[in-house]
Amino acid sequence: MESDRSAARPVGRGPKVRAAVHAATLAELVDKGYAALSVESVAQRAGVHKTTVYRRWKDRESLLTDALAEHMAMDIPIPDTGAIEADLRALARALVQSFTSQTGQAILAAMVTGAAHLPEIAAARRHVFQDRLARAEPVVTRAIERGELPSGTDPAGVLTTLAAPIYLRLLITADPIDDATADQAARVALAAARAGALRPATG
Repeated sequence: MESDRSAARPVGRGPKVRAAVHAATLAELVDKGYAALSVESVAQRAGVHKTTVYRRWKDRESLLTDALAEHMAMDIPIPDTGAIEADLRALARALVQSFTSQTGQAILAAMVTGAAHLPEIAAARRHVFQDRLARAEPVVTRAIERGELPSGTDPAGVLTTLAAPIYLRLLITADPIDDATADQAARVALAAARAGALRPATG
């Protein structure tokens, strides 16, 4: 019996178990919300002992932070269609699809309401959005290199202009969002960039 437990230990620290625990964390978040999320329930859903979870994550906040960052980093692919208009539209549509999914809505609720007061979650939110901006910036820099956007266009400015109306609806107005919302956001961001309005502020 002891040899079985010893043989299992490396698996508990491996990528398969980490992925299973992340998936279980998000599933618990969707099913029960942040308030009812516990390490014990995550471990049970993942099919591992809670000590396996505690070996890697000290508490539910660190577990949730890690799961959110991992999921959101992988959730939105970065397009490279060869045309900035199509790339921005694809980015905006992926953002809409991400946050209108059941998992996306649960993540959004945890990050901006249920757990928003926790420093760990606030830090995770900043990290996730900064990471998304950094990974998507090549979409804009490639467009500048192709001559589709003016030299000096700020990639972060384009991407935040793209995302802003989507997040406004998600977080403030609660208006419905769909592909039409995404396409409009892409058109606005593209028009502003082409007009030279999204260069870094000087002075």
